[in-house]
Amino acid sequence: MFPDLNHRQEPTHAGMLIVADRGHLERLAGRLRRRLALSRWCVDLLVAFAIPATIRRRHRVLESCSGLGILVSAALLSGCGSIAYPLEHYEAMYTKTALETPAPDPAALSHLDAARVNRGRYLVEIAGCGGCHTDGALIGEPSAARLLAGSHLGIAYTNPFHGTFPGVAYPSNLTPDPQTGLGNWSDAQIAAAIRSGDLASGPGHLNVMSWPLYQHMSDDDVNAIVMYLRSIPAIEHQVPNRVAPGTRATTPYIYFGVFRSGPALGIQ
Repeated sequence: MFPDLNHRQEPTHAGMLIVADRGHLERLAGRLRRRLALSRWCVDLLVAFAIPATIRRRHRVLESCSGLGILVSAALLSGCGSIAYPLEHYEAMYTKTALETPAPDPAALSHLDAARVNRGRYLVEIAGCGGCHTDGALIGEPSAARLLAGSHLGIAYTNPFHGTFPGVAYPSNLTPDPQTGLGNWSDAQIAAAIRSGDLASGPGHLNVMSWPLYQHMSDDDVNAIVMYLRSIPAIEHQVPNRVAPGTRATTPYIYFGVFRSGPALGIQ
């Protein structure tokens, strides 16, 4: 059974998405209730000991109206620390997209090993490469015209509970387009990206790529994938550049991953 997901969308942010289970949301709600109760106790304490009697009499208005008391409590608490719901800027989603891989270009097959190309196509499909490297696939809306041509929808790779703006990477164009894809990559560079996330454009690793799952792939399988990617039609599609942590992204992105509760969040 799928988890009960809380759906909320923040219009001023760039389409950030996250999945949270119901139990986690209930724990957060309980934490918020406890903070509100504590803040109301603080109001009563201030009224009793720190506020002159002439002003204290006005507090009876709050005693007669619980709604006003809650507003004052919330205002006090917001001054001492944030009570914002940690996931309020996110829309919960659960999506799995099974995509067929694009067929090889017949012209390319004339000078490639068809058996190895078919093997590479099979491996790319079961590895789920299209689920990230196809525009819209990450939210269940894949573009049939951009299969394996990269995604303008990014993937955040930093902790959603720390920092205002996460680091964001954008799945690259895997087609052999020479300007926006792998057309100018060597076989060795493509193999390195598959096995270790190494970037041909400079130092660093593809933070959100599942290369740890592929690092022990055999040479034959890696070469078959490379040959298949050489065989598919080239599609010109430039994906956005990676966004460094702390910088606001100008295009939509998602979070995915497993986050545990802990003392840092005050959640048990």
